[in-house]
Amino acid sequence: MKIKVAVVQDAPKFFNKEATLQKVELITKKQAKEGCDLVVFPESFIPGYPRGFSFGATIGSRTDKGRQHYADYYNNSFDLESDDLTRLETLSKEQNSYIVIGVTEKQQTNGSLYCSMLYISPTQGLLGVHRKIKPTGTERLVWAEAGAESLVTFDTKIGKLGGLICWENYMPLARMSMYLKGVEIYIAPTADSREQWTATMQQIALEGRCFVLGCNQYMTTSMYPDKYKDEVANQPENFCPGGSVIVSPLGNIIEGPLFDKAGVLVAELDLEDIKRSKLDFDVIGHYARNDIFEFKVNGQPEIKKE
Repeated sequence: MKIKVAVVQDAPKFFNKEATLQKVELITKKQAKEGCDLVVFPESFIPGYPRGFSFGATIGSRTDKGRQHYADYYNNSFDLESDDLTRLETLSKEQNSYIVIGVTEKQQTNGSLYCSMLYISPTQGLLGVHRKIKPTGTERLVWAEAGAESLVTFDTKIGKLGGLICWENYMPLARMSMYLKGVEIYIAPTADSREQWTATMQQIALEGRCFVLGCNQYMTTSMYPDKYKDEVANQPENFCPGGSVIVSPLGNIIEGPLFDKAGVLVAELDLEDIKRSKLDFDVIGHYARNDIFEFKVNGQPEIKKE
């Protein structure tokens, strides 16, 4: 089976959920018109990754200004119980394209935020949500942690989908939880725009013998609204140059890495390449040595069939 994928490297309308949703709709429609079966958006694309923000926090104190920034972030975050989700489900159905998108998610039962990745099917709507199980560094101030129920995978009409967000991809056991479900298209939205990230994406493809879609934002400080510009006053203008990339199961770069501009990486993936790649390495099969090693995840769901 062959499928066509689009990896979107772009900027949200920062801290503006409605404007960013409109941008997602425009981009998705354009890529669907070009025959893409799957459209992938970066980490926290709605309403934006708060790079440079301190939220007024130091050990032992928080500022009123920082609390207001958190409230702004919360108010513009994605709510699965609202029309936010309905719009994306409708978009996916009308365009007959799967959408995988990074959002900052709020829940009506608490005041916490989650760094989430939504999997949306054109026939089933929301398949499920991966919430980041370990935010990195000061992300932990604004994003709560999720549990093993968040390690979701999906057996869809375009292949088996799964993935992790940003530096979760440096967690070997988290990666293994994806491989054990037979993930074929491994999706890795990120905010890491270092050149070294490309090697990480190649490592995962080689290790898991899967296609890897690495997806990042392209963001400059001038894109921040005036009210937040002081948060990035000491940052270089091109402070998130991107680095999105598409990698084959043998670790070869198919498209990208894309740096220093917005754009969309488009590629046709032949899922038969996965079978071919496992001739000499299969991390969950003939290379596993289950007689020596044992692996267990407490509470991970079984792969969900569409």
